[in-house]
Amino acid sequence: MSRYTAENCMNYVGNAMDFPRQPAAQQPKSPVDSSQSMPYYGLCFVGGALSSSIRWIKTPLDNVKCNMQVYPSIYPSFRQGLVVIYRSEGVRGLYRGLVPTVLAYGTQTGVKYGMYEVMKSKITSLINDDQVVREYRGLIYVASAACAEAVADVLMCPWEMLKVRTQTDPTFPKKFLHGLRLISTEPSFPFGSLAPLMCRQLPSTIVNFYTFENTVNLIYKHGLKKPKESCNTMTQLGVTFAAGYGAGFFSTTCSHLPDSLVSLKARPEFANASYVSIIRQVGLWELSTKGLGPRVAITGSVIGFQWLFYDSFKTCLGLGTSGGSEE
Repeated sequence: MSRYTAENCMNYVGNAMDFPRQPAAQQPKSPVDSSQSMPYYGLCFVGGALSSSIRWIKTPLDNVKCNMQVYPSIYPSFRQGLVVIYRSEGVRGLYRGLVPTVLAYGTQTGVKYGMYEVMKSKITSLINDDQVVREYRGLIYVASAACAEAVADVLMCPWEMLKVRTQTDPTFPKKFLHGLRLISTEPSFPFGSLAPLMCRQLPSTIVNFYTFENTVNLIYKHGLKKPKESCNTMTQLGVTFAAGYGAGFFSTTCSHLPDSLVSLKARPEFANASYVSIIRQVGLWELSTKGLGPRVAITGSVIGFQWLFYDSFKTCLGLGTSGGSEE
């Protein structure tokens, strides 16, 4: 049986975060051999899933954020939210919903990163023209990210519904299996929140990957003023984190409104209400701003550290860091 190494994965798919560097005329007719590329994509999935571990650690922040969105009068500020939950339930209460959080974001992040690599490589291969690829690379980033996130959201939705319900409904079972049995009997499960989830995740991921890719390119071209290949590993990882943190800030801000709608659907009085009705009752400004601070603190930093973890994982396997393709 042939042994797949980091080197031969790289030979067939390139560094999947970089576009082909050879002229189109020199490209083979079918540059991606699936028997060779699947191990690479599999490693990208594993790296992405593991990178979501930073979000698991920040479960208390996510818990408070969701309750601020659902019960703003009880949790008027982030600090007070932490105090209220800790005094009533202790540390266990702060980590309420940890298991569905791991399942939701481990699945979503792994599929998102892995599928992004797949889609970008496939789209680039289909175009098979280096000049066209470089000219329309922004559209390739957007299309690849959108396709990847759409698949990831379908797999994430059941666990996200369970997570939000566990964290925000005081009458809902706190134990994972008990909660899963109960929510599985409800007609809206498992895809009742898929529409607002996609409204939150799709723009967030598109902005995330588009901003990240372009920021990395700008840092190397105008900041460091030298190609990525001439920088050492620590410098490359520093670029990854800086670009990832900036991407996290913008992607979080643009997706906060649908995130609030996902949280509010967990309240019994809004369970069967339309999203237009929720917006009218709660108010557009309230939905767009309440909980935004802690969410930026959570998700913005999470995305930065996810990119850092993901690229560190790839670097340890000899697969290189993400982005930084030549102009």
